[in-house]
Amino acid sequence: MTSEISRKIKLLKLWELLKQETDEKHPMGTQTIIKRLKEQGIEVDRKILYKDIELLNQNGYEVLCTRSTSNQYYVMDRSFDTAEVRVLMDAVQAAAFITEKKTEVLLDKVSALAGSKRGEVLKGNITKFSTVKSTNENIYYLIDSIVDAKEDGKKIRFNYFDYGLNREKIFRKYKKDETKDRYYTVNPVETVFNSDQYYLICYDNYHKNLINYRIDRMENIQKLDSDIEVFDWLKEKDISKYKRQQFNMFSGEVKNVTFIADRGLIDVIFDKFGSQVEMKETPEGKLKCTVEVQVGAMFIAWLCSFGSQLKVVSPPTVIAKVKEHLKNTMEQYDD
Repeated sequence: MTSEISRKIKLLKLWELLKQETDEKHPMGTQTIIKRLKEQGIEVDRKILYKDIELLNQNGYEVLCTRSTSNQYYVMDRSFDTAEVRVLMDAVQAAAFITEKKTEVLLDKVSALAGSKRGEVLKGNITKFSTVKSTNENIYYLIDSIVDAKEDGKKIRFNYFDYGLNREKIFRKYKKDETKDRYYTVNPVETVFNSDQYYLICYDNYHKNLINYRIDRMENIQKLDSDIEVFDWLKEKDISKYKRQQFNMFSGEVKNVTFIADRGLIDVIFDKFGSQVEMKETPEGKLKCTVEVQVGAMFIAWLCSFGSQLKVVSPPTVIAKVKEHLKNTMEQYDD
């Protein structure tokens, strides 16, 4: 190895050491740096180390120094600061589609974005979430397969399952032959994270409409040779509207629903429908707003969950669904 190559490797290892293991709260002294480099087979003395650090600074690799009897060096520049990494770690923990095993692995990788020292502190201060995690260890493979097919413009097919009482997988069958696991053939459109779960939005040739499937409920996914079908109505603005209309990923007929609610529900309404929803104050001091949603069972249940604090005033079809929901609920408790 030539002296020039050896020098370049030494600078690379020095920068790697300081970037990964130091920050303003965890500087590294001269003697420690020399020792750590020696462990990697790199000999350097104090004077040469000073020159190497100066050379790094001259070329834009900022190494800061707290001067003392033994100078303390550290690197502050991070692609992600501590708060940003903590948000990412919390998101990983809260995501139900990531299994327990993969959560631990991913937390290690995400924490490393803040450097090893900060990463250790972040991992030591993790508050465990009570999220019920998926058991499908193939989740990364499934997502990668979907993205790969979409980029290549190809359809995919997969089996889809529900869980039984003992958490066993029960694959959906063909209606004409209930001995065979059904294959769903779809045109992948977009993946979306919603309510702690990961979904695939796709055009389903069987239903001839946009359908959502839980990715963690898929198995045996395959990229097909047939090209994705392109429809004039399937444009980006339509998908954005479709996602806004979808309520907790349950399908239903699109309706403009108007309701009157107590002022205390302002935050709840904004959280569910976005900050752009228009509200008007009624003479009684309540809120009146109209939202465009897909009216499914979950939406009706959401409306009823606020009791007398919220009342649907139109359209009549939705009012009828609310009454039916309440009637059926009451009948369960009749003697």
